[in-house]
Amino acid sequence: MKSTVLVLGLGVTGRASARALRARGHNVLAVDDHPDTTTQNYAKRIGVELVVAPRPSDWSHLLTGCTEAVISPGIPDGHPIFAAAGAAGFPLLDEYDLASRWDDRRRCAVTGTNGKTTVVTLIVAMLEHAGVHAAAVANTETPMVAAIDDAETQVFVVEASSFRLAHVRRFSASPSAWLNFSPDHLDVHADLESYEAAKARIWEGVDSAADAVANLADPVVAAHAPAGATGFGRSDSFCQIHGGRLLHGDNEVIDVSSMPRRLPHDLLNAQAATAVAVRSGADLDSCAAVLTDFRGLAHRMNLIAEHDGIRYVDDSKATTPHATLVALAGLPGSVLIAGGRNKGLDLSVLGEANPRCVVAIGEAASEIEEAFEGRVPLQVADSMARAVEIAGECAAGGGTVLLSPGCTSFDWYGSYSERGLDFAKAVAAMEAGR
Repeated sequence: MKSTVLVLGLGVTGRASARALRARGHNVLAVDDHPDTTTQNYAKRIGVELVVAPRPSDWSHLLTGCTEAVISPGIPDGHPIFAAAGAAGFPLLDEYDLASRWDDRRRCAVTGTNGKTTVVTLIVAMLEHAGVHAAAVANTETPMVAAIDDAETQVFVVEASSFRLAHVRRFSASPSAWLNFSPDHLDVHADLESYEAAKARIWEGVDSAADAVANLADPVVAAHAPAGATGFGRSDSFCQIHGGRLLHGDNEVIDVSSMPRRLPHDLLNAQAATAVAVRSGADLDSCAAVLTDFRGLAHRMNLIAEHDGIRYVDDSKATTPHATLVALAGLPGSVLIAGGRNKGLDLSVLGEANPRCVVAIGEAASEIEEAFEGRVPLQVADSMARAVEIAGECAAGGGTVLLSPGCTSFDWYGSYSERGLDFAKAVAAMEAGR
């Protein structure tokens, strides 16, 4: 008789996990804090019992009769299921554990506070160019438990968020890269140390130290890197930028001048992707071909318009102050539009930068004001349209208007992509009205 597995959260990953478990004959008890009609109908359609999350004291009773539980990404560390499961010695899994149980094909992985999706995209493209069928999975639109249904995939490229790494029983992917580290997701993790510990699990299952790909220019990453790791980011790293060329060991991969994306963070991403892709089966020519064509992903330092000598750049994906600092380092002297909903991070570090002026938006506008108080001209806008208007006036005569919020979008928008699109819409409307 098949066991009953509890699935906490029926978002994209939870639904995929429930569906995969049912397909393999397991009974599923789904638990959701606020199941809407769509969620209820979905559970009924696939034959899953759905209950509303109980009071904290009742979780131990809910676990009775189940053999294990699958935790969806983003469940905060303080959720009562962790205390109840810990007291009972009850096993908690990530969907990655299920996929590993059912499928043993090769996988590589990428983690980091910033740049994961870009590097995963590059690796997949490099492998595909080399004739290796690869798929981007996990912290994407395709959970791992769904991706394994494609029998043609040879390598799974796992975007490993801290949410997944924190609660997986055993993480195994080789090679695996850690891109960078800065405070993030403190609204989910108990503290910064918990977030760092989750990220450090990326190398738990590498086959050899050389399969640990590490940004040695990042002190936190470097401190966790095992001896013999494949390094990038420094002039003495295995992968490095030297004399205007990207080197992989003693081999030249590409002349940096031929790369459409070559800001400092782009070069770090290129080094990491090349290191992982080559160790996963790609050749250097394929890596070079992809880097020659790659023009970036939406809402990540994308030039969307240029009018009257002013460049408008959409970096809406920058949801942490560290990401905003990286953007400003690449485009110094920009007029910065920043703010949104803070996720428990210290925005005062933004004051380390020196933008031309700042337009503060959203719930965190006052925190943005405090970060730059007395240092640069600053105005507050009550809409994206007004923010673009003010920023355009500040940049008059030539310069860059940079939307790099350093916060999430959930005060005004449903996603960072919606925020980026509204920025582009506001820029277009402003220019049309001139």
